[in-house]
Amino acid sequence: MIYGFDRGVFFMFISALLSALNGAVAKILGDDLSALEIVFFRNLFGIAFIFLTLKHTPAKLPGGKPSLLIWRGIFGFCALLLFFYTITAIPLGVAITLNKTSPLFVAILAFFILHERVSLKAVFALVIGFFGVVMITKPTGFEAGISHLLGLIGGFLAAAAYTTIRKIKHIYDSRVIVLSFMTTGVIIPIILFIISEFYAPKNLDFLLSRFILPSHTQTWLLLLVIGVTATLSQWLLTKAYSGTNAAAAAAASYSVIPFSIFFGTLLGDRFPDLYTLMGIAFIVSSGLLVKKG
Repeated sequence: MIYGFDRGVFFMFISALLSALNGAVAKILGDDLSALEIVFFRNLFGIAFIFLTLKHTPAKLPGGKPSLLIWRGIFGFCALLLFFYTITAIPLGVAITLNKTSPLFVAILAFFILHERVSLKAVFALVIGFFGVVMITKPTGFEAGISHLLGLIGGFLAAAAYTTIRKIKHIYDSRVIVLSFMTTGVIIPIILFIISEFYAPKNLDFLLSRFILPSHTQTWLLLLVIGVTATLSQWLLTKAYSGTNAAAAAAASYSVIPFSIFFGTLLGDRFPDLYTLMGIAFIVSSGLLVKKG
């Protein structure tokens, strides 16, 4: 933090903005592509972008813990796949609610694994933030099914990926950390695509789906948008968790909800009602409380 300015929280806000844009584009692409294919192309474009930046400015940190780097990639890939699947399988608001349980899991994992101090004020702030998410998305008539369970598991895996960043931030360049995630997100889908040619049961469609090459220019352009913005979002997210307290970054990540509402409105959603506006206020309040905690 410099002169009262928390760069980590700022990075998380920008990351959330780009993440919301990704969610909107993924929702559009979900009409033509499977979640696995969206993840594949998203990461494929991202790898190219990261390699260009590394060629321009090589990484200087030494590395030394490849196992943690691999686990970060696996956790991140699984979380992303489940998130994109829930976006296409259940209402967007419910999917985002389930995904935004990840900051709560981060605070818990940071306490038990990283031994970070989490004050009662921070815990209270995170609870307020999650309550704000619920008010915004208003999942009334919520009936838990396999898609909802997978969304919750995705939130936990995302938290595990974010927490892993804290373990390797001093030895790996943030771009290398993002590259590990995206490389995993290309290799595993290829393996799953091959398996899907021989075995693709309907009840495992979130994991096993056949590869279908996009045929429309608009689809390719949207995939390019997802690749570029996702890469920037992941890089900023990594910088955020590396540059500030995990609980503060977690609270700031809730801002993806109002950003998502903004993009949703542009796509034709109704303007937020009173409950939604109150939810946004709760989210902002939670971020301020954690920052002061």
